[in-house]
Amino acid sequence: QQYDDTRGVFASVKGETGGKLKFIPQLYWSRHYDVYHLFRPGTTDIPSWYTTPNYHRSDVYGLNLNMQYASDLGITSFGGEFRNEGILSSNLGRLMRQKSGNYDKWDNRSNISFFVEHNFVFDKLTLSVGGLYNYNTALADTLKANGFYPAINVSYRTNDAVSLYASWSKSTRMPTFTDLYYKAGKHRGFAGLTPEYSQSVEIGWRYKNSVLTANLNVFYTKGDNLIDWILNPLDGFYHAQNLASLGTYGAGWDATINMHQWLGEQQPLQSIQIGYQYMSQKSDEARQNNPVSAYVFNYLRHKFTVGVQHRIVKKLSLSWNLRWQDRAGNYLKYITEIKEEQPTAYQPFGLVDVKANYALRNINIFVNANNIFNTAHVDFGNIPQPGFWLAGGISIMFK
Repeated sequence: QQYDDTRGVFASVKGETGGKLKFIPQLYWSRHYDVYHLFRPGTTDIPSWYTTPNYHRSDVYGLNLNMQYASDLGITSFGGEFRNEGILSSNLGRLMRQKSGNYDKWDNRSNISFFVEHNFVFDKLTLSVGGLYNYNTALADTLKANGFYPAINVSYRTNDAVSLYASWSKSTRMPTFTDLYYKAGKHRGFAGLTPEYSQSVEIGWRYKNSVLTANLNVFYTKGDNLIDWILNPLDGFYHAQNLASLGTYGAGWDATINMHQWLGEQQPLQSIQIGYQYMSQKSDEARQNNPVSAYVFNYLRHKFTVGVQHRIVKKLSLSWNLRWQDRAGNYLKYITEIKEEQPTAYQPFGLVDVKANYALRNINIFVNANNIFNTAHVDFGNIPQPGFWLAGGISIMFK
């Protein structure tokens, strides 16, 4: 039985000036404590290789300054941010010269970024062009310490209800301290991980009036050096690693109907939502090796959702939500009969949830009934998800 004890504190100060040139400074700091027991105290038959829990203390602080200038040519935004991330740990980081309490490892890195963006507004056309320069001290001795990441967004309104849009952007993500250093159980981090990079293109169509809101989009993302944890069948460990190039493409649509606006408030139906998302990947590695992956290869191939909200009596309403999904990839399933884990493909499943809400002036009383048909399913990872469960509460708004 695993056990995790987390605590945290956060502080932030933000300001904003008026006028055509606005200054928006923000100063922030957060500290997070985490004690993770792979086996909860009192558990019987703890393996001999397990010694102590993992202790972590992470600090993040920073300062950012955004400036906005409004002119006849549109709105220009520019600014920068300094962000520092540090950790003290019993498992993550580099060895300390002298142990401090439960911590004998540490790491620290700073990120400095500058951005500029301009929004052009021409009658029915809106164009946004910008870019971000980024520098990270963890990469100071490499050619990847600096990077520039541009973005373009354009939207065109054909009439008051319909608009077309398109976007293109480049981005990056640093490996986390867990990706770099974690070593416990069947997981092995890799200190040699490099940042991942991606380029994304999206084209879409939107429709909106008082009754119907609808959206249709297609997208493509090309990722390089993507960070993932992949099971090595030779040693049975998940290893953090950078993957080769990977292409992800997909399409989706969704619609919301305001039934009160359409049929009037005398009838009980309030709104209906329906949506579908499709995704696929182009990966030689996945096609040839069929790997057990923690993130990248476990994408949602199909996801279909339906939501219905309706009134029972004047102050009592119900919200119904149906979700059906089909996830790609594999996970390790424990087979009780042979007492071993075997790679198993994710199976499609459908869930139905319902929420009852009773409103009394500034008080809301609600009850959530999730997975009302008690469907057995595994979604992400190898942990069976809860069956039927009931929860409720009261929210009070003070004016």
